[in-house]
Amino acid sequence: MHSVPPATFAVLVAIAALFIVSVGQVSPSPSQLVAGLPRMYGLLDRMMPPNIEPAFLTRVMWRTVETLQIAFVGTVFGVLLSLPIAWFASRTLTPFGPLRHVFKMLISLFRTVPDMVWALIFVASIGLGPVAGTMTILIDTIGFCGRFFAEAIEDSDRQPQEALLTSGASRFSVLTGAVIPDIMPSMINTSQFALEKAVRSSVVLGLVGAGGIGQELKVAFDLFQYKNASTIILVIFVLVLVMESATDRLRAKAQ
Repeated sequence: MHSVPPATFAVLVAIAALFIVSVGQVSPSPSQLVAGLPRMYGLLDRMMPPNIEPAFLTRVMWRTVETLQIAFVGTVFGVLLSLPIAWFASRTLTPFGPLRHVFKMLISLFRTVPDMVWALIFVASIGLGPVAGTMTILIDTIGFCGRFFAEAIEDSDRQPQEALLTSGASRFSVLTGAVIPDIMPSMINTSQFALEKAVRSSVVLGLVGAGGIGQELKVAFDLFQYKNASTIILVIFVLVLVMESATDRLRAKAQ
């Protein structure tokens, strides 16, 4: 058996100790679980049956449409902006040399800050409503797609690029003539994942006032309208399920 280096052993012990302490501080105790079960049952009982009044279903339908609009518009603009930013951040093809790190840090910033935080920022600056949700999805999409687009550009076939550069082509011509055709399947897959992710995100952005069906869900819980809430939850479940099925089929056809 190979001996474990002392430094590695110390790190493993520290991780195990941190896990044990965390379990004691944040994990639910058996008594909490037992006490919570009756309250959970009571909540589910108040949520049944779901509200299926025509007027309410119409309102939920329009909120669902708004959710899809937020996800679609934010994703499209986010993907379109991701490509030039990824090009500027790529190691092999950037026209800005060392300044590429600025664009790389921008992508990292967009990716690491949670979308709910961006939603709060845009709600505070732009105001309540779907525009704040669209801006949030746009920023989140740039963070998601920008990283993968930049990696795809760096991993693309170098031979066509070198041939174009040798013939005197500009970096932009290399990008459009050699790189994008090579990475197009990867870009399409990434964009589909981004749209799927955007739909799931836009559902909950309404909880902080950024429009969509999540806003309707927050109102239902705030006013203790649990039958309305159960209807909205079912609509959200169907919406996400349909979107995942549609993107899976698109990816299968693309392959």
